[in-house]
Amino acid sequence: MLLTTTDTIESKKIVKTLGLVRGNTIRARHIGNDIMAGLKNIVGGEISNYTKMMAESREQALDRMVEEAQGKGANAVIQMRFATSMVMTSAAEILAYGTAVIVE
Repeated sequence: MLLTTTDTIESKKIVKTLGLVRGNTIRARHIGNDIMAGLKNIVGGEISNYTKMMAESREQALDRMVEEAQGKGANAVIQMRFATSMVMTSAAEILAYGTAVIVE
């Protein structure tokens, strides 16, 4: 599966547009991580537990988007984007979306 943030793929021709595809996940923070994050806030530095959680969330959302695209018969997704929104105080949604296409 080809994924791109552009609206074309160099040396490929889009022969069919299949429409919007998306994948999402909602993750909640863990109280133990919040305590460590509070300490990091005092001394500074990367909050690696949150970095790892967000990276895993993006991959899961991306995998779900690709699965939907494959289900439509696509072999590529163009104009792929990520969006994030707070769902509640301690939870966020990660959304991956794009346009499923068939290229040759």
